[in-house]
Amino acid sequence: MPRRRPLRPEELDLWQQVVRTALPIDPDPQDRPKRSEAGLDDGPQTLPAQPPRPLAPPPPLPLFRLGDKVRTVTRHDLVPPLSERLAAAPLRMDAKAFARMSRGRLAPEARIDLHGMTLSEARSGLVPFILEAQAKGRRLVLVITGKGRSGRDDGPLPQRPGALKQQVPVWLRQEPLARAVLQVAEAHPRHGGAGAYYVYLSRPR
Repeated sequence: MPRRRPLRPEELDLWQQVVRTALPIDPDPQDRPKRSEAGLDDGPQTLPAQPPRPLAPPPPLPLFRLGDKVRTVTRHDLVPPLSERLAAAPLRMDAKAFARMSRGRLAPEARIDLHGMTLSEARSGLVPFILEAQAKGRRLVLVITGKGRSGRDDGPLPQRPGALKQQVPVWLRQEPLARAVLQVAEAHPRHGGAGAYYVYLSRPR
C-alpha cells in the first residue's frame, strides 16, 4: 500500500476551512452548531418541519333509540321535475300560439287516452295516432296519460310517479315521431293539467 504524502500548508488551511463550515447530516440538537457560527447567515435557511395539526373530531350523532321516528328525510333527486324540463325546452312553435296554448285557449283538434295502458300498448297506440293527426293537417292534439300513483319516495333513488307520464315525452322526441312534433307541454287544468300533454305538430310535407 503506497504511503500518503503529507499535506502542504495551503492544502491543510483549505481543509480546515471546509471543516469549520460543514454541518452534520443529522446532528444532535445540543451539539448542532449555529448557522451564524458556521458563516452561513446570508444563505437560505430550512425551517424545521411543523407537526401535522390534529383533525377536529366529527360532530356527535344524534341519539337514536329503537322505535324512534326519522325526523328528516334527505332527498337525492338531482333531476328537475318533468314539468320544469318541458317548460325550459327551446320554443319551436309560434310564440303567440304557445302563449294561447299554455293558457288553455287553444282547443285540441284530437285526443288519445293512454290512461291504464301498459307501456307497450301505449306506444303502439301513440305512434299511429300522432302520424295520422299530422297527415290530416292537425296542429294541436292532446295525449292523456294520467298523473300516476304517488308512493313512498324516501329511498336512495328517486321514484317518480307515473311510468307512462314519464315515458310519453321520451317517445315524442324519438323517431318516428320526432320529425312530426314541434312542441310538448303540460296541459292546462281545463284539459287535464299534469295528467295530459299538449303536442303541437308540424305541417305535413
